[in-house]
Amino acid sequence: MPMPTPKQVQWNVWYVVIAIIAMIAINDVLRAWRQVEPLAYSDFLTQLDAGNIEEISVSADRIVGTFKHPQNGRSQFVTVRIDPALADSLEQHHVKFRGVVESTLLRDILGWVIPAAIFFGLWMFLMRRFAERSGLGPGGGLMSIGRSKAKVYVETGVRVTFADVAGVDEAKEELREVVGFLKDPGRYGRLGARLPKGILLIGPPGTGKTLLARAVAGEAGVPFFSINGSEFVEMFVGVGAARVRDLFEQARQKAPAIIFIDEIDALGRARGAFGGLGGHDEKEQTLNQLLAELDGFDPSKGVVLLAATNRPEVLDPALLRAGRFDRQVLVDRPDRVGRVQILGVHLKKVQLAADVDPEKIAALTPGFSGADLANLVNEAALLATRRGRSAVALEDFTGAVERIVAGLEKKNRLLNPEERRIVAHHEMGHALVAAALTGGDVVHKVSIIPRGVGALGYTIQRPIEDRFLMQRDELMNKMAVLLGGRAAEMLIFGKASTGAADDLVKVTDIARTMVTQYGMEPSLGQLVYEPARPSLLGSPQWPEQPPRYSEQTAQRIDAAVRDLVAHAFDLSLSILRAQRRRLETGAARLLERETLSEDDLHVLFDEVPPDDPARA
Repeated sequence: MPMPTPKQVQWNVWYVVIAIIAMIAINDVLRAWRQVEPLAYSDFLTQLDAGNIEEISVSADRIVGTFKHPQNGRSQFVTVRIDPALADSLEQHHVKFRGVVESTLLRDILGWVIPAAIFFGLWMFLMRRFAERSGLGPGGGLMSIGRSKAKVYVETGVRVTFADVAGVDEAKEELREVVGFLKDPGRYGRLGARLPKGILLIGPPGTGKTLLARAVAGEAGVPFFSINGSEFVEMFVGVGAARVRDLFEQARQKAPAIIFIDEIDALGRARGAFGGLGGHDEKEQTLNQLLAELDGFDPSKGVVLLAATNRPEVLDPALLRAGRFDRQVLVDRPDRVGRVQILGVHLKKVQLAADVDPEKIAALTPGFSGADLANLVNEAALLATRRGRSAVALEDFTGAVERIVAGLEKKNRLLNPEERRIVAHHEMGHALVAAALTGGDVVHKVSIIPRGVGALGYTIQRPIEDRFLMQRDELMNKMAVLLGGRAAEMLIFGKASTGAADDLVKVTDIARTMVTQYGMEPSLGQLVYEPARPSLLGSPQWPEQPPRYSEQTAQRIDAAVRDLVAHAFDLSLSILRAQRRRLETGAARLLERETLSEDDLHVLFDEVPPDDPARA
């Protein structure tokens, strides 16, 4: 038999109290009815004339008194007063008369109850609006402002398991130990090991940090407290610290449990790091309380703190030390194998055609996160629906990749014939240089259909494999491919256009990075002149730092960057001169079809030989 909750017990007690009060009231009414005789005023005058009234109590509209000799077995009476002059007149005519007390219930309700109810309702409405605006939620109030707003998922409330998480096998293995500790603490602690107090999930946005945390709770089958870091901070001073205390207290009461704080950088930013930007006393108090709670709670009771951020570089060092966040787990963008696994999870939800191969889709999506791949599958399904197909084909996935990478097609953006010729030769220049350089990415598609904000055409390359290191020659080839469009314009038209603006930005960044960070310029030595900015995980750039080298060195760096770009441009120009007929033929076909696929390019290479095979 289930035990009653405290709320049920409280309601049962109130029921008993109300029943006792009702019994007392009914008993008083019955006793008064038995002992008091309701008397007409004319009968009262008769009894008064007969001398049977012993004593009376007179009020504004009633007379209560006692008989000398009981009447009808009752010794007390009550009657309603009547105007004496009217009573004398009625008595002379032998008319029996009685008074009636006017009921003022309706007037009392209208005069007192309704205004009080309106005032109370208005007060409740304003308090509820205040609670909602303050983030306390419905039913919140000033007394609940210091309570934690964490969403609590009980054991059956989290239906996510490790089977729903793909592409991050290393991170899953790290977190399986946490699940093992929560399920079987004796086995994992037999050699003296203890449960990690805190685990920090770091990685770029969309890589599945929140999903991993929920999967840990789903696998362990324990209560899961989920809250965002920004929800601790409120307009009132001290609220954040109070909510931290309340959150950990709730978790201790339901231990074993998991606390998950998403976007912890909103709460745990380094203290004093941005002192010139204003006061942050409230945030620092909240962080101090979190540090105190991490030091105070006992991991043997089964309370684990999980946190996620994509900006670990801004967190306070005191938060990251051992004993607070004992373990940091990197949840990085998936490699090709991981992308295939993630696609396998999301492709189950759509109707696929026979030509869909997750390997081919993964090859088109280097650098995509798990959220990007989920969005890709959804965009492909929507595109297939718009095209009226019964299943999602590989062509729909290619179109979805183009839409995500290059932007939406601008079919209404009409270019004049001269602009279309320039764009066609520009894009073919990229394709031919990419195809000529060994070790580069395969050209997947070339198009002159405008997309996005400023792209008048695009060339999509498909990486052969995921790369994590690049040599100097490979970077030079990458710059040559980017400059292939500008080289084609100069070769065919003899003048440059603004179409290569984005290419020039990327080329300049690559060249400057080669010189200042990678030490790939022999004349400047193996030195780092500009340290890499901490923007790997998607965080904004830090404020510009003054250069740590002299003016003479700055001039040498500028000259080296200029020489690298010039060398890459000369390489592109020499390749296109050796394949000028291919360039012009491919541009003509591109003007005719607007889009050329990988197979179309192979046909072009087979049909049109290079002008100078030795240089092609």
